[in-house]
Amino acid sequence: MPFIGRKDMTRRRVLGAALAVGAAAPLGVFAGPAWAEGAGTPAPTRLTLPVPTGPYPVGTVPLRLVDRSRPDGIAGPGRFRELMATIWYPARDVEQYPVAPWMPAGALQAFLADVGFGALVPLAPLTSGHVGAPVRRSGRRMPVVVFSHGAHSHQGDHTIVVQELASHGYAVVTVAHTYDTYTDFPDGRVAVPLYDRDAPTLPGDFAADLRFVLDCVEQLAAGCNPDADRRELPAGLLGSLDPRRMGAFGWSKGGTATACAMLADERIRAGLSLDAPMQMNPPLAGDLDRPFMMVSAEFTRATDPPVAAFWSHLRGRRLNIQAQGAVHVSYGDNEALFPQVAKLSGWSAEQLQDVIGTLDPDQAVRIQQAYPLAFFDEHLRHRRGHLLDGPSPAFPAVTFLP
Repeated sequence: MPFIGRKDMTRRRVLGAALAVGAAAPLGVFAGPAWAEGAGTPAPTRLTLPVPTGPYPVGTVPLRLVDRSRPDGIAGPGRFRELMATIWYPARDVEQYPVAPWMPAGALQAFLADVGFGALVPLAPLTSGHVGAPVRRSGRRMPVVVFSHGAHSHQGDHTIVVQELASHGYAVVTVAHTYDTYTDFPDGRVAVPLYDRDAPTLPGDFAADLRFVLDCVEQLAAGCNPDADRRELPAGLLGSLDPRRMGAFGWSKGGTATACAMLADERIRAGLSLDAPMQMNPPLAGDLDRPFMMVSAEFTRATDPPVAAFWSHLRGRRLNIQAQGAVHVSYGDNEALFPQVAKLSGWSAEQLQDVIGTLDPDQAVRIQQAYPLAFFDEHLRHRRGHLLDGPSPAFPAVTFLP
């Protein structure tokens, strides 16, 4: 199933530098970095992510969630579907709380060890989220957005979007889809991707994960702690989420899962997909009367019948935008991180463009910060601006597809 991208479908083995930022690059295209293992060259400074633009500092907390309605035959008899999720939220008094890593240490180490680039571990960026910081309470409950990552990607691969939404007052819940990603559990276990057809890694499995997370959001909203270990939650989190204002977004397979979950669950009031193939077996079916936005790159209505078919069943407000020069990995943290990796590794401009496309990286980051926020503001907060009305001189690469 074409969840990695249309170009060169044999791109299963990738350079460690590419994997470190959640993207796929053709094997052998780039020279290895001078600071790779065994090179004897001092490691450069840590990679960085752009700071979110919202008025609030960001807090974050991980949760271990167990769905007792879904037995897990891979884990063994009597075991159930187990997920790690992270909540990002507007916070206060963050100074005394540690900054969250882009990816949990155990998962990051396993991720890079698989491709022999353990030396990249110290370079992984930090986020703007402060672990365990108290929630900023404003007198009204926060709207909630859940996020689903792409195939064989990871929970943090769209941190730019996630922390941007949180800095503007949203609670965002990211999910690590066990067996399709690297998952770091609190007891020290690290689950790795399984390439077994019996593993629960299809878009429908992702969608079931998202719906279970919505159940957990409802528990939090009711003042109950869904964490399986009953670990203490940040002050102010219980009772702070609004289960009547929930949205979802995802990249690639996660975008397909978002559509699937939204068709099955009316609690998702608005959905957004980042270059999703919308390919499932059986196919996505049924009309959707709630707002949905598609951000396209390689998987377009003009080239992919499943995408066009899904679009034809959208009966509510629907939007489809595309940024000129974008490729499949363009709407994620890749646009901020890969230019730094390219500089450290001595890649040419053409080599960098082979990975992230010709869309200007700075504009790509601003697109990620602006368009999802505008969409969810309109449909979860009833704050309609003008960005979604049509082309904007601030974003000349963005085209609105009719």
